[in-house]
Amino acid sequence: MATTHLKGTPVQTSGALPRIGAKAKDFLLTDTKLQDKTLADFAGRKILLNVFPSVDTPVCAMSVRRFNSEAAQVKNAVILCVSRDLPFALARFCGAEGIERVLTLSELRNRDFGKNYGLELTTGPMAGLLARSVIIIGLDGKVAYRELVDDITHEPDYETALKELKK
Repeated sequence: MATTHLKGTPVQTSGALPRIGAKAKDFLLTDTKLQDKTLADFAGRKILLNVFPSVDTPVCAMSVRRFNSEAAQVKNAVILCVSRDLPFALARFCGAEGIERVLTLSELRNRDFGKNYGLELTTGPMAGLLARSVIIIGLDGKVAYRELVDDITHEPDYETALKELKK
């Protein structure tokens, strides 16, 4: 279990983020066309996982916009924005915002991602959603970078994540 915060109040997660150098765990997530995606679907590319509670909150929306404009320009990389939002809500947001360079994915059919990556919030008013974090999986399928944001109301460290993604 790890601790993050919500407006300064500690909240717990279901576990710890995977360690640097660990083989990334497989996942089953659903895209906005209701197609299931697994880790293998992105083989041969670096993967940046931008994980957040809900795209319907200001900070989550900012992170999707920022990674859409910056990280999506990195060659041989894919940006996956992951939440427990319904695919329909993710599609509505991306359509309204003109977001086309990231892929939004939902835990619609399978709740193992949050548990396996230690990101399911288990306490506090947002319990059941995912903690704000960034994980980068390298070409070798191993975790190259991880950040559990210190407070759900804060943005991730874009600069450090982008620097790692460009390596």
